[in-house]
Amino acid sequence: MSDLRYQTVAARQTEIPRPRRGEGQWGLGYTEPLNKNEQSKKDDDPLNVRDRILYTYSKRGFDSIDPSDLRGRFRWMGLYTQRKPGIDGGRTGSMAEEELDDRFFMMRVRSDGQLLSADAVRALGTIGVDFARDTADVTDRENIQYHWIRIEDVPAIWQRLEDAGLSTLEACGDSPRPFLGSPVAGVAADEIIDGTSALEEIKRRYIGDPAFSNLPRKFKTALTGHPSHDVSPETNDVSFVGTVHPEHGPGFDVWVGGGLSTNPMLAQKLGVWVPLEKVPDVWSGVASIFRDYGYRRLRSRARLKFLVADWGVDTFREVLENEYLGEPLVRLESPESPVGHRDHVGVHDQQDGRKYVGVAPVVGRVSGTLLVQLADVIDEFGLDGARLTPYQKIVLLGADPERVEALVERLDEIGLSARPSVFRRSSMACTGIEFCKLAIVDTKNRTRDLIAELERRFPDLTTEQMGGGFSINVNGCPNACARTQVASIGLKGQLVTHEGRQVEGFQVHLGGATGLQANFGRKLRGHKVTSEGLDDYVSAVVTNFLGDRSEGETFTDWVARADEWQLDGSAVLEGQGS
Repeated sequence: MSDLRYQTVAARQTEIPRPRRGEGQWGLGYTEPLNKNEQSKKDDDPLNVRDRILYTYSKRGFDSIDPSDLRGRFRWMGLYTQRKPGIDGGRTGSMAEEELDDRFFMMRVRSDGQLLSADAVRALGTIGVDFARDTADVTDRENIQYHWIRIEDVPAIWQRLEDAGLSTLEACGDSPRPFLGSPVAGVAADEIIDGTSALEEIKRRYIGDPAFSNLPRKFKTALTGHPSHDVSPETNDVSFVGTVHPEHGPGFDVWVGGGLSTNPMLAQKLGVWVPLEKVPDVWSGVASIFRDYGYRRLRSRARLKFLVADWGVDTFREVLENEYLGEPLVRLESPESPVGHRDHVGVHDQQDGRKYVGVAPVVGRVSGTLLVQLADVIDEFGLDGARLTPYQKIVLLGADPERVEALVERLDEIGLSARPSVFRRSSMACTGIEFCKLAIVDTKNRTRDLIAELERRFPDLTTEQMGGGFSINVNGCPNACARTQVASIGLKGQLVTHEGRQVEGFQVHLGGATGLQANFGRKLRGHKVTSEGLDDYVSAVVTNFLGDRSEGETFTDWVARADEWQLDGSAVLEGQGS
């Protein structure tokens, strides 16, 4: 390890809490790799795999790929092997990774809150059409995700992305994953501060920097200057959240240690004020703490949230200030958390008198063809461009108020609704068993069908009737890529026993939320729902809520007080059928 990388640690000013046993913390001298992942990264910086892809693997084909690159370092280039078709969920945990591997790749393209021009959207679309069997998904990390990618085509895809100002670099791996930025940065009429320049600078300085290419595990970043906190700051490793100091003006608070998966934790707030120009330095400090003191022994504990939980927020802030920034941060009470939608779906005012329009693909599933059509719409209506959202939605910026209704109609024609049903608006789903090697159940298709059935059963239901923010998030395994624990109805895929046989089903989380009501939802003891019975189950819960809620009550509040029979789908309130 480089002496330069650790010179801040050498001048230690803070007493660092020491674990009872070595956890692979570099800053405490535990530098020997303790598992195969750490050994692989020590053997060769994963960033070096780019040249092998360009000059060896893409020319010699799939069979030439070294296994340690294929199932390890390729992730730093945004590439995972996808699941071989025909392997059911009951075999997910019992098969070796190489048995699950198909000869095709999933590829993630990072956007990092970037405003995508018509040309960039068209490039993303043509990649889907030409190289990915017309696939393209909008993910909840503001990525575009493809499937069926051949290793032979990767150089041509990368060139097309580079020409459009985009990249797959460190879209996966133990690295700074794609950033979440406010989809309405710089345009929203109610924005506190535009953080676009800070995200651009973090990306310029640190993405592809070997100093941050070997982190203990993934490192997720979010930044927003919008009062709706529209980047799920509670669930990221580091988040910068717009706030206003009475003397210094607009800036950012810093939240650290959020994350979900099997040990969910909400981010803790440092209670500080950071000016826009200092955000990249603070980001570097937080990422460096993770690199130097993060737990590397067990992958299950190799996330920043465990370090923050063990140290406490005061010690974390002190280490950040003393060892990495060299100065104290300005103290300021953290901004209040909002209630309500964060997705920007619909038509909204911009600062400059124009409009922005948020549209809802069904669970983020689009296609290369649809993206090409969207690029044509951007050109046709003279829009500034599009941004992706952390809720699998798309926001179009710079609409002429006199043409906005025509724009909404045109978007509807290509399958992008600016006025979707409450269910289409609020649902997310991860990749699921169709392509993901970790998944146990189908998610995208099942959620699409669930939405269609709920729309049929509740054709006139409004967001207001559902108590404001309402969401259905569906995940194919326990890893919570679709943020199941903070959804109104979160569905975690698993196999369940039904009539003596194992079938696809879900564990249910109810009443989860972010913002002012942030919590991980209520689980009913032993309660599981089959995939086949999902339509009836969700309908029963919605019906019971509609029949029992008091005026102004949110779904989250109702779940906290509801009787178990109202939540487990075993009965429906009389007179409230759909």
